[in-house]
Amino acid sequence: MEFSEHIKTANVENVVLRQPLHPPSRGTLCITGHHLLFSDREEEGSGRQVLLLLRNVDAIEKRISGSSGTITIKCKDLRVLHLDIPGMEQCLNIARSIETLSCLDGVSEMYPFFYRPSNVSLQDQWGLLSPENHYSQMNELHDRWRLSNVNRDYLVCPSYPPAVIVPKNTDDDMLEKAAKFRQGGRFPVLCYYHRKNGMVIMRSSQPLTGANRKRCKDDERLLQAVIDGSDKGFIIDTRSNQQALQARMTGGGCESKLCYSGWTRLHRQMERGKALQESLIKLVEACGDESHNMDRWLSKLDNSKWLSHVQTALSTAGLLAECVERDGHSVLVHGSEGTDSTLLISTLAQLIMDPCCRTLEGFLALLEREWVQAGHPFQQRCAHSAFSHARLQQESPVFLLLLDCVWQLWRQFPLALGFSEALLLRLATEAYVSNYGTFLCNSHQERCALGVKKNTHCLFRALLRARERDCYSNPLYEPTELAIWPSVHPQSLQLWRGFFLRWTPQARHLEEAQEEIRNMVTEWGKLALSRCTQ
Repeated sequence: MEFSEHIKTANVENVVLRQPLHPPSRGTLCITGHHLLFSDREEEGSGRQVLLLLRNVDAIEKRISGSSGTITIKCKDLRVLHLDIPGMEQCLNIARSIETLSCLDGVSEMYPFFYRPSNVSLQDQWGLLSPENHYSQMNELHDRWRLSNVNRDYLVCPSYPPAVIVPKNTDDDMLEKAAKFRQGGRFPVLCYYHRKNGMVIMRSSQPLTGANRKRCKDDERLLQAVIDGSDKGFIIDTRSNQQALQARMTGGGCESKLCYSGWTRLHRQMERGKALQESLIKLVEACGDESHNMDRWLSKLDNSKWLSHVQTALSTAGLLAECVERDGHSVLVHGSEGTDSTLLISTLAQLIMDPCCRTLEGFLALLEREWVQAGHPFQQRCAHSAFSHARLQQESPVFLLLLDCVWQLWRQFPLALGFSEALLLRLATEAYVSNYGTFLCNSHQERCALGVKKNTHCLFRALLRARERDCYSNPLYEPTELAIWPSVHPQSLQLWRGFFLRWTPQARHLEEAQEEIRNMVTEWGKLALSRCTQ
């Protein structure tokens, strides 16, 4: 496709840009196939530019007044920009170009396929750790667990990677039959092995019991193999008991006590889909309220229910970690599809329990394993942020909710996590709009079929390069082998100001203060190290 087809006016002079945290400026506006570029021409030698990926545009509004017009661009990273453009025709042309180019659906037309940073080759390794390498490094697994390539052609489960870890005394035929009994083919697979006691976390989708309460003996044997040698396991269902029972009417359901006698089912309802997206929209609306009325603002914040979702996610993850760490039981986690809240609480539980997941490298590897490889549909969930006027389809800010929960952990345990808030902010933006291919598509299969791994660069590897690592490491980090149990009392949870209020002067001052503290701590560390070596 020729991007030029959608660009009637490529550049306009004397455009006024109004954006957060900066005074209005006059300059030249340019539109390319992937970017909006504004160059400030007023201050000679200043060279100040604004480069915006068009994919970042969540909504666009235009207002014509006489012979000129104003375009308001609301971004997925929550920025709001205003462009005052001379000439009605130029204004309308620019608006149409932005509307069209920001919504291109073809993955190969997106900017990651064109992004070519210096000193990096497309031949470099894509990703951090494949399932095969992860398994080979976990020697403790090899006695009771095996790596299965049953999904090598993605025929068993389209959203799983080709290789998965399963109990050793199961064969691939059993896995194929169990997959037919699980929504989307997502049969139970291992996602975490707890070195302290050998217990595991498994994840899957809901069983397809239906109204007739069908059963699958291979699925039952698979789960029995997980708890062989222990007294029982727990199933944490991220739906209410009523929701799970209602799911039978549409072919879904839950594991019956009779057929899965070694397992105890626990229900913890977590919102997903449309409810979560609407919660984000209400929260962003509250954060943009300029009435300066505190009671009204607090009421809007409460009505958004966002912090309630944070509380539920952390408490459910805490329950999961408690079952494994304190009680010594293996756990299966699932909701309906197994691609959203399931991944959310399994990730948080691993952060709570496992110090290896709390380093910068470990956290990125965890995200790759539990979200990218495990089939979270990023392209569907992150198609729009909080401003879009489009009718909601499959959007849901589950990954953003995860990052908010991790920030709560980071704030409550400032020494226990090896990465900074800046990393969480970067990831929150990259999930919606990125130069990299990591969050493109909805599954491992799609990324392979569309050439993402061959033709784009990997975000996680970029974040671990020396310069980036320095920016995203926590200088206060002190590793601990202990579990970090979050407080979920309402007074312990705070609005993530660094993200939701990031374009306000108050947040910028806070960011500058944190950067100054970071630099001081880093310098003290270097000084202490030099004294030790003398």
